Amino acid sequence: MVAKKPQQNPLVCHGHSRPIVDLSYSAVTPDGYFLTSASKDGQPMLRNGSNGDWVGTFQGHKGAVWQCVLNEPALLAATASADFSARIWDAVSGNVKHTFPDDHIVRSVHFSQDSKHLLTAGYDKVSKMKIYDLHNSSSEPQHFQAADSIRFASHHQNDNLILSTYVDKPNISVWDVRSHQIVKALETMDVVLSLEIVNSNLFFTADGKSVKLWDASSFQVVKSFSFPHKVESASYSPEKHKLAAGGEDMWVHLYDFDSGEEVDCNKGHHGPVHCVRFAPGGESYASGSEDGTIRIWDTEFSSKQDEQHSGNGVAL
Repeated sequence: MVAKKPQQNPLVCHGHSRPIVDLSYSAVTPDGYFLTSASKDGQPMLRNGSNGDWVGTFQGHKGAVWQCVLNEPALLAATASADFSARIWDAVSGNVKHTFPDDHIVRSVHFSQDSKHLLTAGYDKVSKMKIYDLHNSSSEPQHFQAADSIRFASHHQNDNLILSTYVDKPNISVWDVRSHQIVKALETMDVVLSLEIVNSNLFFTADGKSVKLWDASSFQVVKSFSFPHKVESASYSPEKHKLAAGGEDMWVHLYDFDSGEEVDCNKGHHGPVHCVRFAPGGESYASGSEDGTIRIWDTEFSSKQDEQHSGNGVAL
């Protein structure tokens, strides 16, 4: 008799009233690691990364928040909002430290490695990307001109380069911070909905039905996966050799990175999955959905089940 494969019961995090559009884990700190969430409800939240417990909400934006990230020591948070602003927050007290007004929607924020600068990107007609000096927040930012609205932007290679993706067109642009110019264009078949900096050597993207791992130095594709459905977000754990992906089918899929075999198909969300990210070390991964919930999944769930069934002598 073939035993029915058990379904995982994730940790479910409530609190948002509208769709989750971005999730981000902090690095490991002396106090553990943290998970931030951005939502169309305009209430970015901070949680304990290991168990999903709510820590606090950064209150003040007047529109949807598209991204919320922490700096390396997790003492500062940055948010990008549809209210035409980016904000810096004290992640301990929850107070606003500075607001950077913009001329249009801000879609992306990213700290430099030393937390001295903040990169913002979005829909501004004149300057799509800006770099602000956080030690002199009233000074004029560096401006980067782009013809198209930017979905996501991130510092790269010791903050000497920037990777950017677009709202309405394919491809990834590689910018030189010193010249403020695009120095390389990486071709994709569809709009890149997800870009994750895995480490200094690798980054991970999802466009259309394709997920790709890129070499961060050569900008060549290391490995590519194809899916039967559109993927909105994907994440890679080099420690666990696992790939997590979510999209319009409302399920969160976990794959063995080396073989491409599906390890888990996690059901529970009641809307498309907009964001998926592995926790530091890869022991778990979080998903955020149109349904307004965050779910935290155990990466080793199937392995633990197989060991349990093997120990009990159950035929699979």
